Amino acid sequence: MTDAIDKAAGLSPEDALYATRRFRPEFVDGAELCRLSVLKPANDQGLAADLRLALAQRIAALNADHALVQDYAAQLAQGQPTPTVLALAAGETRLAEPLATLARHVDFVTLTPASAEAGDIRRLEAAGLTSPQIVALSELIAFVNFQTKVAAGLRLMELS
Repeated sequence: MTDAIDKAAGLSPEDALYATRRFRPEFVDGAELCRLSVLKPANDQGLAADLRLALAQRIAALNADHALVQDYAAQLAQGQPTPTVLALAAGETRLAEPLATLARHVDFVTLTPASAEAGDIRRLEAAGLTSPQIVALSELIAFVNFQTKVAAGLRLMELS
């Protein structure tokens, strides 16, 4: 089965690298389960699917991963995203709260993760996010950044 990382890397079942990934099926399965848990969890903690997809698209764009940007944009378009959610996905920064704080946090953690500190979490709390929402947001940020790095590495290996 082709997973989202294969798709992002442009791998197909005929590729040797696709088969190589299957030497560790627990990693392939685990990454796919993680993707589903951050994008379509059973309990969204008040962070709706369209918001999650918009943030994922934004993170992919910050990582200059055009394949993932297109994939997340297509998934987002399947729903009924509001113009505000589409603006968030497109990288807009002039947004109403709490989206403005979410956007700043996603951008900051994606671009300068080593600079993150406790005060960044306090800003999310001040914007009205609950602890479960902050955890869910952190998981989403971590996964999409992981996904972009793995897909980029696989693309480089495919070129070799």
